Amino acid sequence: MKYLMGCLALLVSAQAQALCSVVATNPASFSSLNSTLVRTAIQSASTNNAGLSCTGSLLSVLASDDHFYATFTPVGGTTGLVGPKGDIINYTLYANNSISFPITRSQRYDFARNGIIDALGLLNGTTPKSVPIYLKTLIGSNVAAGLYQESFVVEWDINYCYGIGVGSVCLGRQVFKQTTNLTVSLTVTNDCQITTPAISFGSAPVISGFAPVNQSISLSCTKGSNYTVGLDDGQNAAAGRRRMKSGSANFLAYDIFKSAGTQRWGSLTSARRASSDADINPGEGSGTGSQVFNYNARIYTDQSTPPAGTYLDNVILDVQF
Repeated sequence: MKYLMGCLALLVSAQAQALCSVVATNPASFSSLNSTLVRTAIQSASTNNAGLSCTGSLLSVLASDDHFYATFTPVGGTTGLVGPKGDIINYTLYANNSISFPITRSQRYDFARNGIIDALGLLNGTTPKSVPIYLKTLIGSNVAAGLYQESFVVEWDINYCYGIGVGSVCLGRQVFKQTTNLTVSLTVTNDCQITTPAISFGSAPVISGFAPVNQSISLSCTKGSNYTVGLDDGQNAAAGRRRMKSGSANFLAYDIFKSAGTQRWGSLTSARRASSDADINPGEGSGTGSQVFNYNARIYTDQSTPPAGTYLDNVILDVQF
């Protein structure tokens, strides 16, 4: 009987053993996002491997003296994703896919607590499983375009009983402390929020009765961006003039000119307008403030008055960085 009990204990030991090791991480990436989304909406990312991989089967829940500590220490001491011009995108690391488990940089976090290790099934089964990390940005980061990164030294400090024998005796412990590296990245692209009011010339019985329209276009573009704004020729252009068209296929020639002048606002080369040429707040985009481009639109008076009707055209505005 003693011999049989001895064999049973050995069998339990073989089945209960769990082995963990520190491995190379998989980088975490928020992918590519425009600056407006980065500033105004929470963005999520994750990595399925934060550097700890385990294979094995745990016969009972983790004891109070077991721990799976992880410490995420930023390289260089800067907190957040740092871009090419020194701007920072703030974000938080989480130990589980929930805001209930935030990880504080440079402070150890015990994955053995809160049931995280058990929930992940990290010590259950024979297939290697790794610890994931979840990330969420904070709203309000007004930043320039470019690649943003943060690098961590991740220290795993492990001490746990990998098997329970007869009488709840621990059959053995795995104890080690080892580091690996983790990189988090996000690429910010340029973006603009554009306000373009419709142009209405009203109505008149003859060409000479249409008054000029003076209006403006507002753009709020990515912090630090230099750009140009172009207006295409519309849907019915002819002989270098924009034209509105009626439902009866008649035309009314008009054009759009820069600021209060007579230089036609177009879409190619010098016909475009640069951010430095804005009438209000010229220069680089600020990310939050608006840059205003004034214009005047006029119907050409050297044409014959066309038949009565409603005349329409659509002009596309484009921004090039």
